[in-house]
Amino acid sequence: MVVWLCRTNSINVPNTLSMSSPKTTLRNLIIFAVIVIFSGWIGHGLDLLAGNHSGETPGMLLWLILPLITMLILRTFAGDGWKDAGLKPKLKSNIRWYLIALAAYPVITLLILLTGRLTGWISFDNFSSTLFLNAFAIALIPNFIKNIPEEFVWRGYLTPKVVYLKLNDFMVYLIVGSIWALWHIPYYLFFLDDSTIQSVTSLHKLHFMLLSIPVMIVWTVAYVELRLLTGSVWPLVVMHTIEDAFVNPLLLDGYIHISADKELWISPIYGCLSILLYGLLGLGLRKIRKKKAGNTMMYHGC
Repeated sequence: MVVWLCRTNSINVPNTLSMSSPKTTLRNLIIFAVIVIFSGWIGHGLDLLAGNHSGETPGMLLWLILPLITMLILRTFAGDGWKDAGLKPKLKSNIRWYLIALAAYPVITLLILLTGRLTGWISFDNFSSTLFLNAFAIALIPNFIKNIPEEFVWRGYLTPKVVYLKLNDFMVYLIVGSIWALWHIPYYLFFLDDSTIQSVTSLHKLHFMLLSIPVMIVWTVAYVELRLLTGSVWPLVVMHTIEDAFVNPLLLDGYIHISADKELWISPIYGCLSILLYGLLGLGLRKIRKKKAGNTMMYHGC
């Protein structure tokens, strides 16, 4: 379709940035996507052969590390290089974007919780601000460490490589978000125990898994735009860490309870209001970026 190739929405890659050719980039992206999407399925197959049935298995470890190993090989030996990896924090020139990364999930979650309180759809009977803030603080460091390799895969490698293909903005979001989401499917199906899923949702595991795909695609808009605005992966490490430490414990640890028939509307993780607000955040960042870049998709190196 012509709309995907519209020049005003395409990517602007500086000629001064030495990178792999589009052909090499496309080849490596296909290799990366295939390995990443099937990594969990391969891991689960190995677990079945070895008779491993618990959640944290060697298969799960393979699922976790194979994207990182693939990225390292492609960058080091297959022509992708490291110039667009976003390794430098660039803190001084990106203070406001780091603040947005810090505030995005808490602010949107608080808006959702306020809506749930006003409508009576969310119960706070078990909520303790002291306990919750303690849990949040404790979760920051381990989640920060966990998200460094993950974000250097998704936003440090996948995002700039898809951007380099000069696709329409929305095609970039769709490709990056879909690969990110499809990588998670074996996690929900095989590695995440049912009790954990049941603490987050009353939906059947299969339905929750399918719903996670559009959620991650919508979340991807803000992640991609912050990557383009800052030229660094580190704001995304920060934002992902805050999401894990702030949003997930609300449901996993039982601080709030959502009426089962209202989850699709008000869940801070996958509800319609959540999807709408994160979508608006991403599109707002896109508007700022396009205004700064003269209506083109900026491409930053490291």
